[in-house]
Amino acid sequence: MRALLLASAMLTVIGGQAFAADAIGLGPAAHDWSGVYVGGHLGYGFGKTDATYNLPNTPAIRGTQDYDIDGFLGGVQIGYNYQVNSAVLGIEADISGADIKGHSDEVNVGGGDVYDTRVDWFGSISARAGYAFGSTLVYGTGGLAIGGVENQYLDGPADSYSEKNTKIGWTIGAGLEQAITDHWSANAEYRYVDLRDQTINYAPNSNTTFDNTFSTVRIGMNYKF
Repeated sequence: MRALLLASAMLTVIGGQAFAADAIGLGPAAHDWSGVYVGGHLGYGFGKTDATYNLPNTPAIRGTQDYDIDGFLGGVQIGYNYQVNSAVLGIEADISGADIKGHSDEVNVGGGDVYDTRVDWFGSISARAGYAFGSTLVYGTGGLAIGGVENQYLDGPADSYSEKNTKIGWTIGAGLEQAITDHWSANAEYRYVDLRDQTINYAPNSNTTFDNTFSTVRIGMNYKF
């Protein structure tokens, strides 16, 4: 529900910008999407981390904690589009600083120990394919994702473990972009990001595996040269 509300709000913003542009005669009726563009974006990331404790030699000892992570993000992007009739193909690279984090309930009730996840930054190189309705572009996107992820098991300063790595995974999503002038456009976009699992090893026969996935919704502005 939260994701739908955020996405709806972003689409409302874009729609309002498009309406205002049309009202003052700025929105080009037949926009040319071909060319190099640069821009910036702001957004929000949210998801649920699955942390699974494993003791391989004792199959009965397994436990999973599911906990929410969320936070704001912001960054920049650069890309290139090529338009053939109404079809628009392109490629985009982006990078975002992020404060997406969260922690579990107590792993052992009464023990005070918890799991913790933080995403400090992430980016992607993605292909885009869309259909242009004049000055409005609807598109899908997907490709390679990379990000900095830290997972922790916290049980006081004497018994804490963490893994902080640059993880490589994948992303997929969709968006709506509205040309405001021949050079400026605004967009709203949803993405799902999978930065792959990360495992903390406590001992040869004891570890916890974290599922590092989350979604993002963002709005942005682009300038096409």
